[in-house]
Amino acid sequence: MRLEYRPPQRRSRLTRRGRLALFLGILLAIGAAVLVPILRGGDVPEKPRRLLIPEGWRAPQVYAAVDRELKLPPGSTKTAVATAGLALPAEAKGNPEGYLFPATYPVTSKSTPATVLTHMVRTANERLATQAVADGGRAHGMTPYQTATLASIIEAEAESRADMGKVARVVHNRLAKSMPLQMDSTINYALNRSTLDTSLSDTRIDSPFNTYERQGLPPAPIDSPGLEAMAAAVAPTPGNWLFFVTVKPGDTRFSATYEEHKKHVAEFNRLRANAGSRTGQAGPTGK
Repeated sequence: MRLEYRPPQRRSRLTRRGRLALFLGILLAIGAAVLVPILRGGDVPEKPRRLLIPEGWRAPQVYAAVDRELKLPPGSTKTAVATAGLALPAEAKGNPEGYLFPATYPVTSKSTPATVLTHMVRTANERLATQAVADGGRAHGMTPYQTATLASIIEAEAESRADMGKVARVVHNRLAKSMPLQMDSTINYALNRSTLDTSLSDTRIDSPFNTYERQGLPPAPIDSPGLEAMAAAVAPTPGNWLFFVTVKPGDTRFSATYEEHKKHVAEFNRLRANAGSRTGQAGPTGK
């Protein structure tokens, strides 16, 4: 076969402008490859921090904790209550005490006092609306707000979770007999303090939270009750107790008669005196 002669072809050479265009194209490609991971990294969700609200905290304690976690000036969260549009019952009159449900809440850089408070109140409403709590409250003729109020007293008075049902029974028994509740915890709330000592003069203060002189539940919750306290409020332990006193840690004694209760109170006062503390009045149902 005859081969034709073909002269060697000259390779095309890029012009200076072509080389510049190619170089810029390579730079853009490299830049895009680097930029994509950076953009994807910016889309990674922020890891939430954890805000813990323990059972039994009062509203001012919750406000302060939110201020600290969100790094806001003191008083910011309390001020936000008025404009947060919280889903509170009419009975609350805008006061979220008792509805700042104790739990661990996620907070991020986008969290505000209003969003955090809204989450707490929504959680409280959900817990009060659970079938067991809602049905139990109705069976005792209580509104959800009254359930929260009673639960807050149980949360403050019960020395342990095991005692919550018995404390609830004391309250229900006293309400049924039209007896004043005589709870030291409500006196402490009225006086904005927390102490084991309740004096005779304390029990005479002029306050709607003075359950020594006023019958029935106080007008509002006194702290943030947890689900266990809510459950105890609507399903109290069966019993005929009317009195209780925590003689020492881990030893709460419940009594059906005042004579028996006085013996327990005497022991409480003796132990307090031996410990070198000022002896206070352990009220008929106080700790």
